[in-house]
This record gives sequence, structure tokens and C-alpha cells, in this order.
Amino acid sequence: MTTSISLPASSHKKRKHRASDADPDAPRKKKKEKSKLDKGKSRTETSPSEFRMTKATITLSVPPVFASNLRAGAEEMLDSMIMRYIPSLCGVLLAHSNLHFLSPTASINADCPFGICNVAFDATVWSPSIAMKLVGKIILCSPDHVSLLLHSTFNVAIPRHHIPQDVWEFEYGPAENDPEYGEGAVGSSVDKEGDTGMKESDGEKAGGEAVPEASGQWVHRLTGTKLGGTDGYLEFTVIGKTVANEMLSLQGSIQ
Repeated sequence: MTTSISLPASSHKKRKHRASDADPDAPRKKKKEKSKLDKGKSRTETSPSEFRMTKATITLSVPPVFASNLRAGAEEMLDSMIMRYIPSLCGVLLAHSNLHFLSPTASINADCPFGICNVAFDATVWSPSIAMKLVGKIILCSPDHVSLLLHSTFNVAIPRHHIPQDVWEFEYGPAENDPEYGEGAVGSSVDKEGDTGMKESDGEKAGGEAVPEASGQWVHRLTGTKLGGTDGYLEFTVIGKTVANEMLSLQGSIQ
């Protein structure tokens, strides 16, 4: 048998009065401490990430070839959505996991052989928002825009009118018919270095690491340094998003 002991209300009140008598400014101190903690929390809060995990539900029409294994069919259909922009997720689906059916059975309408089933899964989504600051790799410079590659996958374009003209200016590269920098120079270097030079140049183009400077580059008006520095990485602010052929590209600004 358990018993409960309740404290007398009077002694409880007395203790409260004693505490308040000992320190009359205690409520004010508590409020100040709370405000300080709130300020500290707001400062330590991290900025929203461009990647997020979310619970998603979707209705799938599984082909009849997967009639004996609807789970395999549903997973294959979700795999086909990876790296595509999904409007219901407001972003690009990068990965999925924890697939489960919301109903124990699938329905077949009329003479349609596809099994209609509702599924839920955990989705990893790339969903950058407007005004978010990101860092991309410069892959092309031209007089009217700068192209970047984000995470070696997603395209970003910074138009000329979003580049501060009083800070940066475009410096044109050598002409294509220049014998020192044009096709003649490339041919002579191949004759001297042989097949090794060709392989190295092809590797640089395939890797996408080297920024082509034949068309020119953006440089600082005072210091003459390249836009993006020596490593070619540039921080920008997202100002727009474009969806075409289920692919998401960004428009940025460095102003």
C-alpha cells in the first residue's frame, strides 16, 4: 500500500514569503537571466540549410510486371525520381528511405493492369530558398554572365546586372587567331609534348576543374584579382529559381 504525504499549505506559503523577503529583486533577476538566455539562443541558431529531410507520401501506379513484388516496383519508381525536381517536395529528390505502404492492398481500376498504392517514405531534398547564401565553383566567365557549378552538380548563373560594375570589370582573353594563344600554339605544344600533353588537356576538360580563360575573366578594378580568387569558388545570394525539364537551376547575385 502506498501513501501520499501532502505538505501543509501554510508552511509552503511561509517558505515562499521567506524566499521573497531574502531577495526582493529575485523575480527581476529571473527575467533578466531569461532574456539573456533568449538572446544567446537567437545568436547560436544556425541558418537554414539547402538540404532537408522530410516525410513524403505519394500515390504510385506500379506496372503489372511487379504484381508479385509491389515493394520492388515502388522502389524502382522512386529511384526514377532521383535528381529530378518534384513540385510536391519543392525541391530535387536526392535520396529516399524507409518505404512503407499506407494500405495492405493495392487497387486496380477497371481494366487498367497497374496497381495503385499509396506509399510513404523519408525523402532527402535539395531545396535552396531565395536570399540564401551559397558557394559555387566558377566554370565559365563571359561579358554578360558568370556560370557556376554548385556541389559539382547544379547550375548557377549570375547575370551581368547582378555583378557590381564599380568593383568588377570584364577582361577579354586572347583572340582565337592569335599565334601565341590560338590554335597554332596548341598544335605546336602537341608536337613538342606528344600524346602526354593531349591526355592532360583532355583530363582537365573532363574534370571541369580548370576555368576556361579564352573568353576572358572578371577582375577587380583596383587589385586586378580574379573573381573567385585562385581556387575559383564564389559566394553568391540566391535571387531566383528556374525549373526546366525537371531540372532546377539557380540565379544568383553578388551585389
